[in-house]
Amino acid sequence: MNREIISGYRKASEKYADCGIDTDLIIDSLENTALSVHCWQADDVGGFENAQSGLEGSGLQVTGNYPGKPRAMDEFRDDLQKVFSLIPGHHRLSLHASYGDFSSGFPGRDKIAPEHFQSWIDWAKDQNLKIDFNSTFFAHPMVKNGYTLSGFDKDIRNYWIEHGKKCREISSFIGQNLNDCCIHNIWIPDGSKDITPSKMEHRTLLKDSLDRILEQPYPPEYMKDAVESKLFGIGSETFVAGSHEFYLGYAIRNNLILTLDIGHFHPTESVADKISAVYQYLDEVLLHVTRGLRWDSDHIVTLNDPVTELMQEIVWSGKLMNTHIGLDFFDATLNRIGAYVLGARNTQKALLQALLLPSDKLKELDRQENYFERLALLEEFKTMPFGAVWDYFCLKNNVPPGDGYIEEIRKYEKNVLMQRK
Repeated sequence: MNREIISGYRKASEKYADCGIDTDLIIDSLENTALSVHCWQADDVGGFENAQSGLEGSGLQVTGNYPGKPRAMDEFRDDLQKVFSLIPGHHRLSLHASYGDFSSGFPGRDKIAPEHFQSWIDWAKDQNLKIDFNSTFFAHPMVKNGYTLSGFDKDIRNYWIEHGKKCREISSFIGQNLNDCCIHNIWIPDGSKDITPSKMEHRTLLKDSLDRILEQPYPPEYMKDAVESKLFGIGSETFVAGSHEFYLGYAIRNNLILTLDIGHFHPTESVADKISAVYQYLDEVLLHVTRGLRWDSDHIVTLNDPVTELMQEIVWSGKLMNTHIGLDFFDATLNRIGAYVLGARNTQKALLQALLLPSDKLKELDRQENYFERLALLEEFKTMPFGAVWDYFCLKNNVPPGDGYIEEIRKYEKNVLMQRK
């Protein structure tokens, strides 16, 4: 099998070389592009705050109850280790604040501290991983009538402002201990189901809350902040305080990272098209790669047009090094490990396809206004042997090529997941 893969790669490499593409360099680029793999797929966004943790009242929903969900932190980490062992390359863990190690007791989200994430840091060092961080502004009694940072209740706002401050402190602590920049992402569920005459007030309050959260500077080599918008959600169909326009302006003014979630826009909007626009004014972008069906359903990433077009635009814009690629989907109707691996590998495949395109030639045809050849070349590259390059990339990184990961997940389900009662 290995000899067949190597032979197939050599033939594919020669074919790409005829088009001026060095597949060895492409593989190096892909290998050096880390995905920030989200922790919340592992347990349906449950977390470790208490036995009742979940999504109720948050405007989020996970469907399904597939057996084998981790019951404790050790099982949770075992599952993550299995996931990372089946994704080629070197990656990161995107951790939500609600997933702290609260074995000594949960202090409240406004009182979480670096020590609650020390065991995650130790684990990450052992696994040779880096960590990104997310404030958890949902699934909590202090979400009042759908609002946190932008609500009229001052006590509610102050609670969540303190949470945001603590999360930034934790993010910097993680970055320092792992000697790496931890990206801290802020997303809030704030909004209203129906007509909202007080949009201006809510957004003014949100701006003030964010200003207060971000008062404390931290070394950018250890921590950077990102803000994430959304078009609508369950219970916020008419008004979302943190809209794309709000956060785009806020990120530009405050030199923050803008988070673009594929599922957080209208189905007819192209997130790919936003890349070259926002990079006129921003230095960095964080992506949440998902698959929205009809609404922000956070389906498992497939190798579909929105994902491939997004990766193409990142490569064509020359912004791969500036773009942080994170995953964000959750599905409990099937094997959760399989969901992780499938979504992550499809994201990498989309990036590989983009890297294997003759970008310089395509841009030259653009400048020549030769639109027929431009389109024809793009179409011809759809049948180039990128699969042979992908299999070699997997082999080089000691993970199963092709569909070999399916059997690995089947064994893990039988021997580990199904033993959990």
